[in-house]
Amino acid sequence: MTAKQAIEFFEPSPRLLMGPGPSGAHPSVLAAMGMPIIGHLDPDFLRLMDECRTMIRGVFQTNNQFTLATPGTGTSGMEAAVMNMLEPGDHAIIGTCGYFGGRIVEMAERTGAKVTRVDAEWGTAIEPETIRDVAKQNQPVKLIAIVHAETSTGVQQPIEPISEIAKEFEALLLIDCVTSLGGIPVKADEWEADILYSGTQKCLSAPPGASPITLSEKAVQALSERKTLPNTWYLDLQKLEAYWDNRRAYHHTSPISMLYALHRALAITLAEGLENRWERHERNGKALQNGLEALGLELLAKEAVRLPVLTTVRIPESIDGDLLKSELLTNFSTEIAGGLGNLKGKIWRVGLMGESSTPDNVLFFLSAFGLLLRKHGFKADVTAALDSAAKTLNV
Repeated sequence: MTAKQAIEFFEPSPRLLMGPGPSGAHPSVLAAMGMPIIGHLDPDFLRLMDECRTMIRGVFQTNNQFTLATPGTGTSGMEAAVMNMLEPGDHAIIGTCGYFGGRIVEMAERTGAKVTRVDAEWGTAIEPETIRDVAKQNQPVKLIAIVHAETSTGVQQPIEPISEIAKEFEALLLIDCVTSLGGIPVKADEWEADILYSGTQKCLSAPPGASPITLSEKAVQALSERKTLPNTWYLDLQKLEAYWDNRRAYHHTSPISMLYALHRALAITLAEGLENRWERHERNGKALQNGLEALGLELLAKEAVRLPVLTTVRIPESIDGDLLKSELLTNFSTEIAGGLGNLKGKIWRVGLMGESSTPDNVLFFLSAFGLLLRKHGFKADVTAALDSAAKTLNV
Protein backbone atom coordinates (compact mmCIF):
# COMPACT_ATOMS: atom_id res chain seq x y z
CA MET A 1 0.00 0.00 0.00
CA THR A 2 1.40 3.41 -0.94
CA ALA A 3 1.48 6.37 1.44
CA LYS A 4 -1.30 8.00 -0.59
CA GLN A 5 -3.52 4.93 -0.24
CA ALA A 6 -2.79 4.74 3.47
CA ILE A 7 -4.06 8.28 3.92
CA GLU A 8 -7.16 7.67 1.80
CA PHE A 9 -8.14 4.51 3.69
CA PHE A 10 -7.17 5.55 7.21
CA GLU A 11 -9.71 4.45 9.79
CA PRO A 12 -9.00 4.66 13.53
CA SER A 13 -9.58 1.71 15.81
CA PRO A 14 -12.71 1.98 17.94
CA ARG A 15 -11.91 3.32 21.40
CA LEU A 16 -13.69 3.83 24.68
CA LEU A 17 -12.44 7.29 25.66
CA MET A 18 -12.02 7.46 29.43
CA GLY A 19 -9.10 9.83 29.64
CA PRO A 20 -9.03 13.57 30.39
CA GLY A 21 -10.38 14.38 26.93
CA PRO A 22 -11.53 14.05 24.30
CA SER A 23 -14.64 12.21 25.38
CA GLY A 24 -16.87 10.11 23.17
CA ALA A 25 -19.33 11.97 20.96
CA HIS A 26 -22.98 11.18 20.27
CA PRO A 27 -23.44 9.67 16.77
CA SER A 28 -25.60 12.62 15.73
CA VAL A 29 -22.77 15.02 16.67
CA LEU A 30 -20.37 13.12 14.43
CA ALA A 31 -22.99 12.97 11.70
CA ALA A 32 -23.46 16.73 11.89
CA MET A 33 -19.87 17.20 10.79
CA GLY A 34 -20.74 15.44 7.55
CA MET A 35 -23.40 17.96 6.56
CA PRO A 36 -22.69 20.02 3.43
CA ILE A 37 -20.21 22.84 3.88
CA ILE A 38 -21.65 26.31 3.29
CA GLY A 39 -20.03 29.72 3.42
CA HIS A 40 -19.10 31.32 6.72
CA LEU A 41 -21.35 34.30 5.86
CA ASP A 42 -24.20 32.23 4.43
CA PRO A 43 -27.54 33.23 6.04
CA ASP A 44 -28.08 29.67 7.22
CA PHE A 45 -24.67 29.59 8.89
CA LEU A 46 -25.22 32.98 10.52
CA ARG A 47 -28.46 31.63 11.97
CA LEU A 48 -26.55 28.62 13.33
CA MET A 49 -24.03 30.99 14.94
CA ASP A 50 -26.83 32.91 16.64
CA GLU A 51 -28.34 29.67 17.93
CA CYS A 52 -24.92 28.57 19.21
CA ARG A 53 -24.59 31.85 21.11
CA THR A 54 -27.98 31.33 22.75
CA MET A 55 -27.14 27.77 23.76
CA ILE A 56 -23.67 28.69 25.02
CA ARG A 57 -25.34 31.24 27.28
CA GLY A 58 -27.60 28.46 28.47
CA VAL A 59 -24.81 26.08 29.48
CA PHE A 60 -22.83 28.90 31.14
CA GLN A 61 -26.03 30.00 32.94
CA THR A 62 -25.58 33.62 31.86
CA ASN A 63 -27.32 36.47 30.10
CA ASN A 64 -24.04 37.94 28.86
CA GLN A 65 -24.46 39.48 25.43
CA PHE A 66 -20.76 38.94 24.66
CA THR A 67 -20.77 35.19 24.14
CA LEU A 68 -19.16 33.24 21.30
CA ALA A 69 -16.81 30.36 20.47
CA THR A 70 -13.20 31.04 19.60
CA PRO A 71 -11.71 28.94 16.78
CA GLY A 72 -9.37 26.38 18.36
CA THR A 73 -9.36 24.05 21.35
CA GLY A 74 -9.88 25.12 24.95
CA THR A 75 -6.40 26.58 25.03
CA SER A 76 -7.55 29.17 22.48
CA GLY A 77 -10.20 30.29 24.95
CA MET A 78 -7.59 30.50 27.68
CA GLU A 79 -5.25 32.55 25.52
CA ALA A 80 -8.06 34.81 24.29
CA ALA A 81 -9.20 35.48 27.86
CA VAL A 82 -5.74 36.19 29.25
CA MET A 83 -4.32 38.17 26.34
CA ASN A 84 -7.41 40.36 25.97
CA MET A 85 -7.89 41.10 29.67
CA LEU A 86 -4.29 41.90 30.63
CA GLU A 87 -1.79 44.44 29.38
CA PRO A 88 1.51 45.87 30.65
CA GLY A 89 1.18 47.44 34.10
CA ASP A 90 -1.85 45.38 35.17
CA HIS A 91 -1.65 43.15 38.24
CA ALA A 92 -3.05 39.61 38.08
CA ILE A 93 -3.35 37.05 40.86
CA ILE A 94 -3.53 33.49 39.56
CA GLY A 95 -4.37 30.48 41.70
CA THR A 96 -2.50 27.34 40.70
CA CYS A 97 -3.07 23.86 42.06
CA GLY A 98 -2.07 21.96 38.94
CA TYR A 99 -0.67 22.05 35.44
CA PHE A 100 -3.33 24.21 33.80
CA GLY A 101 -3.22 26.95 36.41
CA GLY A 102 0.47 27.13 35.61
CA ARG A 103 -0.36 27.53 31.93
CA ILE A 104 -2.49 30.60 32.73
CA VAL A 105 0.50 32.02 34.61
CA GLU A 106 2.75 31.50 31.58
CA MET A 107 0.32 33.29 29.29
CA ALA A 108 -0.26 36.14 31.74
CA GLU A 109 3.47 36.76 32.06
CA ARG A 110 3.69 37.20 28.28
CA THR A 111 1.28 40.13 28.43
CA GLY A 112 3.75 42.21 30.44
CA ALA A 113 1.43 42.30 33.43
CA LYS A 114 2.68 41.82 36.97
CA VAL A 115 1.69 38.28 37.88
CA THR A 116 1.46 36.92 41.42
CA ARG A 117 1.09 33.19 41.64
CA VAL A 118 -0.78 31.61 44.57
CA ASP A 119 0.05 27.91 44.80
CA ALA A 120 -1.58 24.98 46.54
CA GLU A 121 -0.37 21.41 46.85
CA TRP A 122 -1.43 19.37 43.83
CA GLY A 123 -4.48 17.36 44.87
CA THR A 124 -5.88 20.17 47.02
CA ALA A 125 -7.78 23.38 46.26
CA ILE A 126 -6.58 26.97 46.57
CA GLU A 127 -7.27 28.49 49.99
CA PRO A 128 -9.24 31.70 49.37
CA GLU A 129 -7.54 33.52 52.24
CA THR A 130 -4.17 33.18 50.55
CA ILE A 131 -5.57 35.04 47.56
CA ARG A 132 -7.10 37.70 49.83
CA ASP A 133 -3.77 38.20 51.62
CA VAL A 134 -1.94 38.68 48.32
CA ALA A 135 -4.61 41.08 47.08
CA LYS A 136 -4.30 43.22 50.23
CA GLN A 137 -0.56 43.56 49.66
CA ASN A 138 -0.73 44.24 45.92
CA GLN A 139 -3.52 46.71 45.18
CA PRO A 140 -4.94 47.54 42.73
CA VAL A 141 -5.70 44.11 41.31
CA LYS A 142 -6.94 43.96 37.71
CA LEU A 143 -7.69 40.23 37.52
CA ILE A 144 -8.04 37.12 39.67
CA ALA A 145 -7.89 33.83 37.74
CA ILE A 146 -8.71 30.31 38.85
CA VAL A 147 -9.23 26.88 37.28
CA HIS A 148 -12.65 25.48 38.20
CA ALA A 149 -11.85 21.86 37.35
CA GLU A 150 -8.11 21.15 37.35
CA THR A 151 -7.70 18.38 34.79
CA SER A 152 -4.21 17.46 35.95
CA THR A 153 -5.18 16.72 39.56
CA GLY A 154 -8.91 15.95 39.59
CA VAL A 155 -9.64 18.89 41.93
CA GLN A 156 -12.83 20.96 41.87
CA GLN A 157 -12.15 24.50 43.08
CA PRO A 158 -14.97 26.12 45.08
CA ILE A 159 -15.76 29.36 43.26
CA GLU A 160 -18.02 31.36 45.59
CA PRO A 161 -15.27 32.39 48.08
CA ILE A 162 -13.00 33.47 45.21
CA SER A 163 -15.86 35.48 43.73
CA GLU A 164 -16.33 37.33 47.02
CA ILE A 165 -12.65 38.27 47.05
CA ALA A 166 -12.79 39.51 43.46
CA LYS A 167 -15.74 41.75 44.37
CA GLU A 168 -13.98 42.98 47.51
CA PHE A 169 -10.98 44.18 45.51
CA GLU A 170 -12.98 45.21 42.40
CA ALA A 171 -11.03 42.74 40.28
CA LEU A 172 -12.17 40.89 37.20
CA LEU A 173 -12.79 37.19 37.90
CA LEU A 174 -11.55 34.78 35.21
CA ILE A 175 -12.58 31.12 35.45
CA ASP A 176 -11.24 28.22 33.41
CA CYS A 177 -14.22 25.90 32.83
CA VAL A 178 -12.61 23.66 30.21
CA THR A 179 -13.31 20.43 32.09
CA SER A 180 -16.35 21.54 34.08
CA LEU A 181 -18.82 22.99 31.57
CA GLY A 182 -21.64 20.53 30.96
CA GLY A 183 -20.48 18.14 33.69
CA ILE A 184 -20.69 20.01 36.99
CA PRO A 185 -22.53 23.22 37.91
CA VAL A 186 -21.19 26.33 36.17
CA LYS A 187 -23.18 29.44 37.10
CA ALA A 188 -21.58 32.48 35.54
CA ASP A 189 -24.15 35.07 36.56
CA GLU A 190 -24.74 33.68 40.04
CA TRP A 191 -20.98 33.69 40.66
CA GLU A 192 -20.70 37.21 39.20
CA ALA A 193 -17.80 35.93 37.12
CA ASP A 194 -16.42 38.14 34.37
CA ILE A 195 -14.62 35.87 31.91
CA LEU A 196 -15.33 32.15 31.52
CA TYR A 197 -14.14 29.83 28.79
CA SER A 198 -14.36 26.12 28.09
CA GLY A 199 -13.62 23.47 25.47
CA THR A 200 -15.88 21.35 23.32
CA GLN A 201 -14.21 17.95 23.75
CA LYS A 202 -14.76 17.37 27.45
CA CYS A 203 -18.21 17.28 29.05
CA LEU A 204 -19.94 18.83 26.03
CA SER A 205 -18.85 15.78 24.00
CA ALA A 206 -18.10 17.45 20.69
CA PRO A 207 -14.84 17.04 18.77
CA PRO A 208 -12.01 19.36 19.82
CA GLY A 209 -11.83 22.57 17.83
CA ALA A 210 -13.77 25.42 19.44
CA SER A 211 -13.81 27.19 22.80
CA PRO A 212 -17.04 28.68 24.20
CA ILE A 213 -16.30 31.96 25.99
CA THR A 214 -18.44 34.59 27.69
CA LEU A 215 -17.69 38.07 29.09
CA SER A 216 -19.64 40.16 31.58
CA GLU A 217 -20.42 43.83 30.94
CA LYS A 218 -17.58 44.70 33.33
CA ALA A 219 -15.15 42.62 31.28
CA VAL A 220 -16.39 44.14 28.02
CA GLN A 221 -15.82 47.62 29.46
CA ALA A 222 -12.30 46.65 30.53
CA LEU A 223 -11.67 45.34 27.03
CA SER A 224 -12.82 48.59 25.45
CA GLU A 225 -10.64 50.66 27.80
CA ARG A 226 -7.36 48.95 26.96
CA LYS A 227 -4.48 51.34 26.38
CA THR A 228 -2.69 48.90 24.09
CA LEU A 229 -3.79 46.37 21.51
CA PRO A 230 -3.83 42.76 22.76
CA ASN A 231 -0.76 40.83 21.66
CA THR A 232 -2.89 38.44 19.63
CA TRP A 233 -4.64 39.19 16.35
CA TYR A 234 -6.41 35.92 15.62
CA LEU A 235 -7.87 35.79 19.13
CA ASP A 236 -8.60 39.51 19.48
CA LEU A 237 -12.01 39.29 21.15
CA GLN A 238 -13.24 42.62 19.82
CA LYS A 239 -12.56 41.44 16.27
CA LEU A 240 -14.20 38.08 16.95
CA GLU A 241 -17.25 39.72 18.47
CA ALA A 242 -17.65 41.89 15.39
CA TYR A 243 -17.98 38.68 13.36
CA TRP A 244 -20.34 36.96 15.80
CA ASP A 245 -22.68 39.92 16.40
CA ASN A 246 -24.94 41.60 13.84
CA ARG A 247 -22.06 43.50 12.22
CA ARG A 248 -20.84 40.22 10.64
CA ALA A 249 -17.43 41.76 9.95
CA TYR A 250 -15.11 39.31 8.21
CA HIS A 251 -12.34 38.10 10.50
CA HIS A 252 -11.54 34.49 9.63
CA THR A 253 -13.04 31.56 7.80
CA SER A 254 -15.06 29.86 10.49
CA PRO A 255 -14.55 26.11 11.09
CA ILE A 256 -17.95 25.35 9.56
CA SER A 257 -18.15 21.62 10.30
CA MET A 258 -16.88 22.12 13.84
CA LEU A 259 -19.67 24.56 14.58
CA TYR A 260 -22.22 22.12 13.14
CA ALA A 261 -20.97 19.63 15.73
CA LEU A 262 -20.94 22.18 18.54
CA HIS A 263 -24.51 23.22 17.74
CA ARG A 264 -25.69 19.60 17.93
CA ALA A 265 -23.73 18.89 21.12
CA LEU A 266 -25.12 21.97 22.85
CA ALA A 267 -28.64 21.01 21.83
CA ILE A 268 -28.16 17.51 23.29
CA THR A 269 -26.75 18.97 26.51
CA LEU A 270 -29.67 21.32 27.03
CA ALA A 271 -32.25 18.70 26.02
CA GLU A 272 -30.96 16.41 28.76
CA GLY A 273 -31.29 19.27 31.23
CA LEU A 274 -28.31 20.75 33.04
CA GLU A 275 -29.35 19.50 36.49
CA ASN A 276 -29.97 16.00 35.13
CA ARG A 277 -26.59 16.09 33.41
CA TRP A 278 -24.81 17.28 36.55
CA GLU A 279 -26.50 14.56 38.60
CA ARG A 280 -25.52 11.88 36.06
CA HIS A 281 -21.88 12.89 36.16
CA GLU A 282 -21.91 13.07 39.96
CA ARG A 283 -23.45 9.60 40.35
CA ASN A 284 -21.21 7.89 37.83
CA GLY A 285 -18.09 9.63 39.10
CA LYS A 286 -18.82 8.63 42.69
CA ALA A 287 -19.44 5.03 41.62
CA LEU A 288 -16.11 4.90 39.81
CA GLN A 289 -14.26 6.38 42.77
CA ASN A 290 -15.90 4.00 45.24
CA GLY A 291 -15.02 1.11 42.95
CA LEU A 292 -11.40 2.18 42.57
CA GLU A 293 -10.99 2.44 46.33
CA ALA A 294 -12.59 -0.98 46.72
CA LEU A 295 -9.96 -2.32 44.32
CA GLY A 296 -7.40 -1.19 46.89
CA LEU A 297 -6.22 1.92 45.07
CA GLU A 298 -5.62 5.38 46.52
CA LEU A 299 -7.09 8.51 44.95
CA LEU A 300 -5.04 11.70 44.73
CA ALA A 301 -7.59 14.50 45.15
CA LYS A 302 -8.97 15.14 48.62
CA GLU A 303 -12.54 13.87 48.90
CA ALA A 304 -14.03 17.29 49.72
CA VAL A 305 -12.80 18.76 46.42
CA ARG A 306 -12.82 15.65 44.22
CA LEU A 307 -14.13 16.06 40.68
CA PRO A 308 -16.75 13.54 39.51
CA VAL A 309 -15.78 13.96 35.84
CA LEU A 310 -12.04 13.31 36.18
CA THR A 311 -10.53 10.97 38.78
CA THR A 312 -6.84 10.82 39.62
CA VAL A 313 -5.51 7.50 40.91
CA ARG A 314 -2.11 6.98 42.53
CA ILE A 315 -0.08 4.30 40.75
CA PRO A 316 0.99 1.57 43.21
CA GLU A 317 4.77 1.26 43.59
CA SER A 318 4.67 -2.33 42.33
CA ILE A 319 2.94 -1.38 39.05
CA ASP A 320 4.39 -0.01 35.81
CA GLY A 321 1.73 2.63 35.15
CA ASP A 322 2.57 3.19 31.49
CA LEU A 323 2.58 -0.55 30.76
CA LEU A 324 -0.82 -1.10 32.37
CA LYS A 325 -2.24 1.92 30.54
CA SER A 326 -0.90 0.51 27.27
CA GLU A 327 -2.38 -2.93 27.96
CA LEU A 328 -5.75 -1.35 28.74
CA LEU A 329 -5.69 0.24 25.29
CA THR A 330 -4.41 -2.86 23.49
CA ASN A 331 -6.57 -5.47 25.20
CA PHE A 332 -9.72 -3.50 26.02
CA SER A 333 -9.60 -0.57 23.52
CA THR A 334 -9.96 1.81 26.45
CA GLU A 335 -7.97 5.01 26.80
CA ILE A 336 -6.92 6.64 30.06
CA ALA A 337 -4.01 9.02 30.66
CA GLY A 338 -1.02 9.42 32.93
CA GLY A 339 0.03 12.39 35.00
CA LEU A 340 1.35 15.77 33.87
CA GLY A 341 4.13 17.89 35.33
CA ASN A 342 4.86 17.01 38.95
CA LEU A 343 2.58 13.98 38.71
CA LYS A 344 4.12 12.39 35.63
CA GLY A 345 4.56 8.67 36.30
CA LYS A 346 2.73 8.95 39.63
CA ILE A 347 -0.96 8.86 38.72
CA TRP A 348 -3.52 7.68 36.20
CA ARG A 349 -6.26 10.06 35.07
CA VAL A 350 -9.64 8.49 34.37
CA GLY A 351 -12.39 10.58 32.79
CA LEU A 352 -16.16 10.17 32.81
CA MET A 353 -17.22 13.09 30.65
CA GLY A 354 -20.32 13.69 28.57
CA GLU A 355 -21.21 10.69 26.41
CA SER A 356 -18.50 8.63 28.13
CA SER A 357 -20.15 9.00 31.54
CA THR A 358 -22.38 5.93 31.76
CA PRO A 359 -22.94 3.17 34.35
CA ASP A 360 -21.89 0.55 31.79
CA ASN A 361 -18.55 2.28 31.27
CA VAL A 362 -17.96 2.46 35.01
CA LEU A 363 -18.54 -1.26 35.49
CA PHE A 364 -16.64 -2.26 32.36
CA PHE A 365 -13.64 -0.15 33.33
CA LEU A 366 -13.49 -1.50 36.88
CA SER A 367 -13.62 -5.08 35.55
CA ALA A 368 -10.90 -4.54 32.94
CA PHE A 369 -8.68 -2.45 35.18
CA GLY A 370 -9.01 -4.87 38.05
CA LEU A 371 -8.06 -7.84 35.87
CA LEU A 372 -4.96 -6.04 34.62
CA LEU A 373 -3.93 -5.07 38.13
CA ARG A 374 -4.22 -8.68 39.24
CA LYS A 375 -2.23 -9.81 36.21
CA HIS A 376 0.61 -7.60 37.43
CA GLY A 377 0.50 -8.95 40.97
CA PHE A 378 -1.65 -6.31 42.66
CA LYS A 379 -4.29 -7.89 44.91
CA ALA A 380 -7.28 -6.11 43.44
CA ASP A 381 -10.69 -7.19 44.76
CA VAL A 382 -12.71 -6.93 41.54
CA THR A 383 -15.88 -8.35 43.07
CA ALA A 384 -15.81 -5.78 45.88
CA ALA A 385 -15.18 -3.00 43.37
CA LEU A 386 -18.13 -3.97 41.19
CA ASP A 387 -20.40 -4.39 44.21
CA SER A 388 -19.42 -0.97 45.54
CA ALA A 389 -19.97 0.73 42.21
CA ALA A 390 -23.26 -1.06 41.56
CA LYS A 391 -24.55 -0.02 44.96
CA THR A 392 -23.72 3.62 44.22
CA LEU A 393 -25.36 3.33 40.80
CA ASN A 394 -28.36 1.54 42.32
CA VAL A 395 -28.17 -1.22 39.72
